[in-house]
Amino acid sequence: MAWYAYCISEKQAFPVLARHRKPIPVESLHGVCGNQVFVYPACDLAVIVSEHNPAEALNQQSGMDHARVISDCFQHSTILPFRFGTIFNDDESLRRSIRTNQRQFLGHIDKLRGKTEMHLKIMVGDCGGHSAEKQSLPGGLSQEYFSNLRESASRQRERQTRARAISFQMHRLFLPLDEGVSCRLTDSGKIMLDIAHLIDRKSVDRYLSKFAISSATMREYQMQLSGPWPPYHFVHRLTRGVHIQQQPTAQIPVALLAGLAPVHIPEQAAALA
Repeated sequence: MAWYAYCISEKQAFPVLARHRKPIPVESLHGVCGNQVFVYPACDLAVIVSEHNPAEALNQQSGMDHARVISDCFQHSTILPFRFGTIFNDDESLRRSIRTNQRQFLGHIDKLRGKTEMHLKIMVGDCGGHSAEKQSLPGGLSQEYFSNLRESASRQRERQTRARAISFQMHRLFLPLDEGVSCRLTDSGKIMLDIAHLIDRKSVDRYLSKFAISSATMREYQMQLSGPWPPYHFVHRLTRGVHIQQQPTAQIPVALLAGLAPVHIPEQAAALA
């Protein structure tokens, strides 16, 4: 039987597993394609899964169901989320993957215990420039071509400097335990910063309060906040290169990663978010 995997947790988070060695249904919790969710005991860990029929196509709703199950489990225990579309072909492949990586998984759970992820988006200024008309030169080039190259490089350096300054400012404001930052230039010429902050779950209210004050006083920035989320971004960072199939960093909720092809896992590799 194939299993669709949502996340890994500590076995002790599910006391019912002390009396059972087989998968136990989680009451009133259904996942992808409406299938019953189970807690699957594997070594000292518990894997949250549901039965999977290869004929069942994964779609946008599947992505939302995937994230909903992970969110529900996150309310009760520390978890390591699987990437959307992770499927174990049978019981043996699931057990083998957990057994092979058990020490690393337990270590990652310990590092993320009591922590959550906040996701901050910041839109900054208009960094665009105007393009001058080209004056033809031999070879099809123009005088402005070389000038534009210099101006483009200069604007790029300015954007990078500004993005680093804003990232540092956000770090000083929110004081996260860990962070991940990405930056891109939008079509409108604005800087978009995506910032993932790892914080203590007990500090969420304080974080939200700081955000409310910051967004009200720093009106030159357009700021959006989401969370608390399971630590998707930081799970990927921890599990990079640890006998698992590497995936792109998930800097947005898994519910938005719908449409990806399923990841079938016949052997040891497990795809974590």
